[in-house]
Amino acid sequence: MNLIRRPELFLFLLAGAMPLSMGVWMALLNNFAIEKAAFTGVEIGILQSLREIPGFISFGAVLLLVLMREQTLALVSMLLLGLGTAATGFFPSEVGLYCTTVLMSLGFHYYETMNQSLSLQLFSKEEAPHRLGQMVAIGSFASLVAFALVWLALDISGLSMQTVYLLGGGVTIAITLFCWLAFPRMEGKVEQHKKLLLRKRYWLYYALVFMGGARRQIFMVFASFLMVEKFGFSAGEISIMFLINGALNMICAPRIGKLIGFWGERKTLTIEYIGLIIVFTAYAIVSDPWIAVGLYIADHLLFSMAIAQKTYLQKIADPKDLASTAGVSFTINHIAAVVLPAAYGVLWIISPAAVFLTGAALGGVSLILARMVPEKPEPGEEVVSFTGKIAPV
Repeated sequence: MNLIRRPELFLFLLAGAMPLSMGVWMALLNNFAIEKAAFTGVEIGILQSLREIPGFISFGAVLLLVLMREQTLALVSMLLLGLGTAATGFFPSEVGLYCTTVLMSLGFHYYETMNQSLSLQLFSKEEAPHRLGQMVAIGSFASLVAFALVWLALDISGLSMQTVYLLGGGVTIAITLFCWLAFPRMEGKVEQHKKLLLRKRYWLYYALVFMGGARRQIFMVFASFLMVEKFGFSAGEISIMFLINGALNMICAPRIGKLIGFWGERKTLTIEYIGLIIVFTAYAIVSDPWIAVGLYIADHLLFSMAIAQKTYLQKIADPKDLASTAGVSFTINHIAAVVLPAAYGVLWIISPAAVFLTGAALGGVSLILARMVPEKPEPGEEVVSFTGKIAPV
């Protein structure tokens, strides 16, 4: 089979292109915001809330399928991500950073919505955990490249942050244009619904996604902000920390994917949330920067286990619902994400420890939900009660 016609290669290339922009954006954000735009915890919280608004309206991606195919929408979204990242360094002000962040985020979230839909359609249920793990590994490798670029450009070559943003976004745009020109039309076996759907029997999946959105904000916004504000890490040091994260994820994610296939979603999610409670509680009391780095790395590895949420959906969902459910679930994921960063930005000024302790509490709620996932989920067996019996939905 011609390699250029293999759908996994298309998905793998985009999985690599996305972190080249996001990795550069994330690695530079806190230092760029503090040093160039004089941000405090309040402004960084507002920025992160604005960043999540496109995620909150991810359901709009489903409506756009009336106008274009999922593959095309994924490519257009990736171009917006690259453009928003490339432009960031040219607008070192509060309003400028807010605007480029929203543009970048619109591309990222709509791409992620289409990526989830396409991957769950094009990969079989048997191969999906491992393939999704491979995509995480590829993304981690691309993140390594991005973080290495930041470190080399800033600490070794002495390039400006503006130039690094431009390079990261530009490479993403170049890979996306190649995928657009090189790959033929790809679609799943079943035509997707092009309207918004909420299925009562998917309620546990929606709940897991909602709690995951709340947890993700604390990690993405305040864990790395802790490193800069409390421990004084430079942009280069933050990049090295991200490099370690990426290397471990590249090695571990495919293995975690295989473990999900072996353990099942229930056990995997249980382990993830127990680990999350421990890590967030430790964040609240950590005083040693190296222990904080270790917690950050452990937290990042736990994210790979969230693949189990996607494979749980794949096993219980009607194949026609995957695109619509991806859009709706991203919106649900971002309900908390739009509100929490700004609220936590204020709480951060009062007590950084309180931010992480509430994160541990959220992990406890997620753990309860994880125990309601059946050992072998399938249509008609979506939820179990605490007695182990299949619960009606």
